[in-house]
Amino acid sequence: MTTPPADIAISVGAPVPVARPSLPESYATIAVPAGNASFWRKFGAFAGPGYLVAVGYMDPGNWATDLAGGSAFGYTLLSVILLSNIMAMVLQALAAKLGIVTGLDLAQACRAHYSPPVRMALWVLCEFAIIACDLAEVIGTAIALQLLFGIPLVLGVCLTALDVLLILLLQQRGFRKLEAFIIALLIIVAGCFAVELALSQPSIAAVASGFIPRAEVVTNPAMLYIAIGIIGATVMPHNLYLHSSIVQTRRFERDDDSKREAIKFATLDSSIALGLALFINAAILILAASTFHVAGRTDVAEIQEAHALLAPMLGAGAASTLFAVALLASGQNSTITATLAGQIVMEGFLRIRLPAWLRRLVTRLLAIVPAVIVASLYGESGTAKVLVLSQAILSLQPPFAVVPLVRFTSDRTMMGRFVSPLWLKTAAWVISAVIISLNLKLLINVVF
Repeated sequence: MTTPPADIAISVGAPVPVARPSLPESYATIAVPAGNASFWRKFGAFAGPGYLVAVGYMDPGNWATDLAGGSAFGYTLLSVILLSNIMAMVLQALAAKLGIVTGLDLAQACRAHYSPPVRMALWVLCEFAIIACDLAEVIGTAIALQLLFGIPLVLGVCLTALDVLLILLLQQRGFRKLEAFIIALLIIVAGCFAVELALSQPSIAAVASGFIPRAEVVTNPAMLYIAIGIIGATVMPHNLYLHSSIVQTRRFERDDDSKREAIKFATLDSSIALGLALFINAAILILAASTFHVAGRTDVAEIQEAHALLAPMLGAGAASTLFAVALLASGQNSTITATLAGQIVMEGFLRIRLPAWLRRLVTRLLAIVPAVIVASLYGESGTAKVLVLSQAILSLQPPFAVVPLVRFTSDRTMMGRFVSPLWLKTAAWVISAVIISLNLKLLINVVF
């Protein structure tokens, strides 16, 4: 095992404070084959971080927005899922490049290059995003426990605090074990939805047409609200911080050729993993469209209601059970990656090193407390509304992570020969503009 260096320093036109390596307990702990090792051996060594990132793109918050979009508008919003996934692939590739080239995660880079007021504002916004994301995951996991085992919603929310122990156990066994656990749960989720799609038998032609963008997505306020929720659930700011950190768990030479190779494999890893996320998100919306929308049930927006209706409407008792199992696996996965991102953000922005169990417990409690209040006062209908609202809140956060990321990776002084080429800079800034424009549109609709 390589001992993490005491300091890492970069220069962007002027000296900047040194920083500890991101996630020092896992830094450079996974060896990469050197020399003339085969493509597949090297790809296998780099594979893993992309799947931790992909988890954030299929968490229970996505389920709420995808179900609402599919039942209300059929296959129309598949184009939004595809667009948001393409944007995510570009941004995650940039996040991986930043971490590999500079040795800093996005939070550390923001601390190094922004004034104290700006970086504090960015930290607060990111923490709000993580809380909103974690809130969706806590509620989603509690709903799954209720559907599978009959555990009351409030008790299920409280039980999610035990996730902290699971994360600690996995990390103590090595980062590779953590990645393996995440991938195993992703396979369960994908398998469940593959069976669900086979049972629902959607129209292939209708599905294909749904991937074609339509103007009504923007002109219809109700459709736009859900569309922005989908984007908020897909382009998640904490994933950019997470990815820029966990790519540094690989141990490879720090010369230019090795960095170039690491960028190639990390980009391939995240793109394949996000392809899986695209399948799962699209599958949820397709399932809602082919089961509920075509039957005239355009009002199904709650996970519990979808669970209750799937078995009788599809004529298969296993449909509802598979749905709940996939939800539980998704919620468990999401809680792990969100709390890991919380650690990266706090340490990167504030240089505060809290014990891992304490940092994760604090993150979890910030989500559990409001979830318990909502579940106690408003029950199932309240938690469903909170799920969709949490995704809309998340959609307001990405610009504050995306703009710094694009700026850093476009800075030749910082990135050297790895600076983004003109076409990539242009694409990244266009993505930023689209996200910001949609957010402004949402705010205008809400205000007026």
